[in-house]
Amino acid sequence: MIWNEKIETMPEAEMKKTQLESLVKLTETLYERVPFYRRKFDELGIKPADIQDICDIEKLPFTTKDELREIYPYGLLAVDESEIVEVHQSSGTTGTPVVDAYTRKDIDIWSECMARCLVMAGAGSGDVIQNAYGYGLFTGGIGVHYGARAIGANIIPISGGNTARQLKVMHDFGATFLTCTPSYSLYIAEYAHENGISMKDMKVRAGCFGAEPWTEEMRKEMELQLHLDAFDIYGLTEIIGPGVANECECKDGLHVNEDLFYPEIIDSETGKPLPDGEKGELVFTTLTKEGTPILRYRTRDITYLSRGKCSCGRTSVKMHRLMGRTDDMLIIRGVNVFPTQIEEILVQMEETQPHYQIIVDRGKKHLDEVEVWVEVKDQFFSDETRQMESLRARIRGEMKSRLGINAVIKLVEPKSIERSTGKAKRVIDKRNL
Repeated sequence: MIWNEKIETMPEAEMKKTQLESLVKLTETLYERVPFYRRKFDELGIKPADIQDICDIEKLPFTTKDELREIYPYGLLAVDESEIVEVHQSSGTTGTPVVDAYTRKDIDIWSECMARCLVMAGAGSGDVIQNAYGYGLFTGGIGVHYGARAIGANIIPISGGNTARQLKVMHDFGATFLTCTPSYSLYIAEYAHENGISMKDMKVRAGCFGAEPWTEEMRKEMELQLHLDAFDIYGLTEIIGPGVANECECKDGLHVNEDLFYPEIIDSETGKPLPDGEKGELVFTTLTKEGTPILRYRTRDITYLSRGKCSCGRTSVKMHRLMGRTDDMLIIRGVNVFPTQIEEILVQMEETQPHYQIIVDRGKKHLDEVEVWVEVKDQFFSDETRQMESLRARIRGEMKSRLGINAVIKLVEPKSIERSTGKAKRVIDKRNL
């Protein structure tokens, strides 16, 4: 089944024409209404009239996350503030988050692209969708909610956590479709097994899982343990939230809603565009967004694009499952964390050295687990258990309150963490993403 057959099966030439019309209108809006972009255009000597072909997008400036933080909160606003009906923020943990502001039309667009994604994964009006993504400033929960409402499904807005309740609700209300992070889905399965609850007794048959990277091996485990079809979904707050792309029944790439979000792959070092099939950094332009439109946003995600009619009937471009990042950001249970943020906490501690190592792994419950090894200064390192436990608790508490992660803190002797004359290896990621 296809939600919007006219768009999702549109011939490539017609799609390019549609994209160009939207891009021309977008550049005119950005130049007229957003000083941030007007400056960028002027610095490059570019005018909206210079956009005559969709390939001309390569002439336009990039946008980075650091720039978005610098113009917080409304530096991208392209409409009067009175037209904004909803705002969301990134799940990142820096002091200055990224803001996405939505007009009524933007909410309609979000609902449309999420509807397409849910239908790609087999959801329909007869489904009961258990939405275990977090609600609030995070875009995950509400984005799925809008899409479920658009297709006429019964939505259970349970949000994340409280796994015992998740399973009871899943059983009692006959949920047929599950949305949450892939790691949490496996925790649900494990909790059920440990408490004598059979997932075979549930009606859940499929689900959309995203907000963190996952592997094909993890999909097999999810499908085995949960007895469902698992589909990958992609999105990011800077663009709109979830709903940018989703897998269809073929599970060989994510169809991008390219009439709404124009994708490019670039060489992360040179910024030059790369051809289809070549791996590089993913870049998106919001072609139709009104509130906070964004031009050539560098996601830092690594993937490649492929084109051609899919056996599902869709003609939209596909992006391969994410293959890594160009920066050192970690995604821990859906929360973005940079090693430098952990370093900022440690350097503020009188007792610790700015030498540390972060070890990330999938735990026994299939959830991300973080262990941070921290060097303690000579004069503070002690065999006294109470003193060391107090320091551990302080570090753990700061990371929880400021970064939103639960980390195991291991205090080690001075000079016990290997030094490097080059770039220090701060992160050991054992998740095999």
